[in-house]
Amino acid sequence: MATTPAWLLPDEPTPVRFMNTIWADTHGVHDELTGPAALRDWLLAATDFDSAAVPSQDEFDDALRLRDSLRRLAAHNTADVRPSAQSPVTEIDDAVEAVNALLADLPRAELAVQDGRLQAVDRQHASPCRSALAGLGYEALGLLTGPAAVNLRACNAPHCVLYFVKSHPRREWCSEACGNRVRAARHYQRVRGRKSP
Repeated sequence: MATTPAWLLPDEPTPVRFMNTIWADTHGVHDELTGPAALRDWLLAATDFDSAAVPSQDEFDDALRLRDSLRRLAAHNTADVRPSAQSPVTEIDDAVEAVNALLADLPRAELAVQDGRLQAVDRQHASPCRSALAGLGYEALGLLTGPAAVNLRACNAPHCVLYFVKSHPRREWCSEACGNRVRAARHYQRVRGRKSP
């Protein structure tokens, strides 16, 4: 059975899964988006993107800029100061500008005549990749500014750099694995504390 990639957290909103393409383990921080083909694979797995074409290098660069901007905005919303979770996008205004630039590529409704009848049709004005990225930006807009914004959290387990939407009042970590690591560390400290002279 294949393991689920770190970024494909099925219960998280797509923008959170996109932000979580940066992840960490005991070996350090990793980036799941290693190139245009990896971006295509991610879009195919996590969105309704249906193009077999590999994104261009410019589209890949735009995707990284969007992902890093969303991570910066999530850090702002969650007051996240974890050093390993810091984004290459350091200024909030730069992050907002990057998201807004991609929002301009959203497919939009236009009026058309089809079979002699007026119809509203969605038209893409950008490549399928940029349209998919614009859709991610639009979903993120709702996540960062809508009712779910108060539930967006940074996982505070040691060495974790992931974000999650708190879906239960007792949920404190992005995954059971992080929760288990925190509980094991607390247990170790209690046991070690009892053995100290």
